[in-house]
Amino acid sequence: MRATRTIIGLLIIIFLALPILVGVIWTVGVTKAAVSPELISDLPREIIDEFPRYLDDIIREAQDPSVIRDADTRAWFTAISRASMKPTDVLERSGISGWMEGELSRSLAKIGETLRGQRDPDPIFLNLRPLKEALHSGEIERYVEDVLHQLPACDEEGLNAWMVLADRSSWECEDLPPCLPDMDLALSVMRVELTADVDDVPDEVEFFEGVDFVPFGFSKVVVWLSYLLFLIPAGFLILGSLVGSSSAGSFCRWFGVSTFIGGLIPLGMSLFVGGITHWAIRWAPHMKTEEWSSDLGLLILGKIDWIPMMIVDKIFSPVAVVSGVVCIVGVFFFAVSFLMGRNK
Repeated sequence: MRATRTIIGLLIIIFLALPILVGVIWTVGVTKAAVSPELISDLPREIIDEFPRYLDDIIREAQDPSVIRDADTRAWFTAISRASMKPTDVLERSGISGWMEGELSRSLAKIGETLRGQRDPDPIFLNLRPLKEALHSGEIERYVEDVLHQLPACDEEGLNAWMVLADRSSWECEDLPPCLPDMDLALSVMRVELTADVDDVPDEVEFFEGVDFVPFGFSKVVVWLSYLLFLIPAGFLILGSLVGSSSAGSFCRWFGVSTFIGGLIPLGMSLFVGGITHWAIRWAPHMKTEEWSSDLGLLILGKIDWIPMMIVDKIFSPVAVVSGVVCIVGVFFFAVSFLMGRNK
């Protein structure tokens, strides 16, 4: 009878309690990450602050033949570097930087305050009209004209290539010949794509649409509700431990060991998957395939790989924290079992 109860208890824990506990830990951890102010509002603001520095690095390294093998691409970046204004200066003068540091930063800050429970989840509107006006500003066109002036004059082949682009409704950056045709022709070609992209941008974006008042903070409520899911694996752990144990002390050992194993599995999984993801982000783009048409994409990915890495960390870290807490609970019950006497 004792052996039968032990086997049944093990079956309940192994096939019901542990799988559900692992799933709940991942659910709670990912939920914490998904509504985290650090992921939704703080990280974008950090990217905004770091963006100009990485842009300058990309422009500088894109002129290196050992980095960018395509001569046409290098010629364009050389022209960009020789222009009288840096791209960061253009962002400042056109008002794009001001919009990012002002309107965008304020909206992200409000989102973070809402998620932390510091303000009611009233609708938050991100006004994109100033950004669209900045992209249509004369500063952008003057900068484009300045860059074009740094290019050598077109031969017949280059001029024909520009004329072909002038007849298209859209084009890709790699289609642009690295030479200067008639300025009016070049500017008309450049305006086509810029105008189309800007016109596709909505005038404003609304956050927390239709969300009523939530006490104690939006993210806190969602996370606390997700904690209720632990009642399900806890019930199966208790059931399996009751069936398999014969005393209060052995029950605590059963429950403690099972809980510790249930926390250890997702902890190891989160660390392993996080490490593999970091490796993939850092090295996978450099595994040359036909999908990578130029070295420029590899250069940009190499410069901004810290962004997806930070996102990965902010997603997997809560899973590791929740797993660690579950492991501590398991160790606690295991230690308590020795205070209640060993099962004989």
